[in-house]
Amino acid sequence: MTTNRPVRIGVQVQPQHALYTDIRDTVRALEDLGVDVVFNWDHFFPLSGEPEGLHYESWTMLAAIAEQTERVELGALVNCNSYRNADLQADMARTIDHISAKGGTGRFIFGTGSGWFEKDYDAYGYEFGTVGSRLDALGESLPRIEARWAKLNPAPTREIPVLIGGGGERKTLRLVAKHADIWHSFADPETLKHKISVLKDWCEKENRDFTEIELSNEQRQKDLKLADELHATGVTLFTIGLSGPDYPLEQVRDWIRWRDEING
Repeated sequence: MTTNRPVRIGVQVQPQHALYTDIRDTVRALEDLGVDVVFNWDHFFPLSGEPEGLHYESWTMLAAIAEQTERVELGALVNCNSYRNADLQADMARTIDHISAKGGTGRFIFGTGSGWFEKDYDAYGYEFGTVGSRLDALGESLPRIEARWAKLNPAPTREIPVLIGGGGERKTLRLVAKHADIWHSFADPETLKHKISVLKDWCEKENRDFTEIELSNEQRQKDLKLADELHATGVTLFTIGLSGPDYPLEQVRDWIRWRDEING
């Protein structure tokens, strides 16, 4: 599978086990290194290490990242739809879009998903429900978010890209076909080929051009040989997760070099 999209590198600066000053400085360093997208995540507690360790909220941090940066795109990988009213999510996204624009076009990516981390739900008083009910809620929220963007004054500076994470074939990939500009997965190359075929089927049913959707993949193994295989499958956005307190940047330099070689 070939694509005309350039390869991009995203780095998820996980907002855990580090003070905000360390996160801020890491974001600055990543922009200087030349990464394309900076992500955080939308949780209230660490996902690894000390369960009650240092942690920060996603959206307020994204607004700060939007203000401190000049070039990189930014967003959550991914927002949890359950934690905020759909119309509020749209307004927050539009506001960060404007903060990031610096007099031009905004840089915010609306990355979203149905949620899964039960500890967040229990501690903050949200109903956890089931996988199905959370996906149904996401499906109800996305049209509301899109409708709210059309009503806001001032309007977003651009059509805010929607990134949807997940690989469920019956509900998630249908939502990707209907709403997403970017699809984020964790799949290996063989699994990804199958998921792409499912997504193409949903795109046909939803009268959507599959080639409009950018393919993103989480590089948990951080393996450049595997990345070559994923790129041959169609992936162009490669994301790397970094956790505090010490955010290792040397591996990011390796990915930037690989990106530049691929893009020629």
